[in-house]
Amino acid sequence: MVVPIHELTTSLRVGEVVYVARVLGARRDDDGLWEGWIEFVPSDGTATLTTARETVQSSLHALRYWALGLEPTYLEGALTRAIDLARRAA
Repeated sequence: MVVPIHELTTSLRVGEVVYVARVLGARRDDDGLWEGWIEFVPSDGTATLTTARETVQSSLHALRYWALGLEPTYLEGALTRAIDLARRAA
């Protein structure tokens, strides 16, 4: 089950589109670890961009801690990865 972990206050701009980032996570059935990824919600109503797995943490608490420490530079790289992933899928 996907769990919302944290919505970041940093917004990122690509051209005229502003993206708001949020971290989501899910507990893995096989080993109980938590995977986290980032979604970028665009201001223009187009499709939400999603990264592949960004981290694996030992607990929900650890995943939240990871999400709270994300810096703008990391988010810029994650948005680039999400854009690339969407282009490859198209």
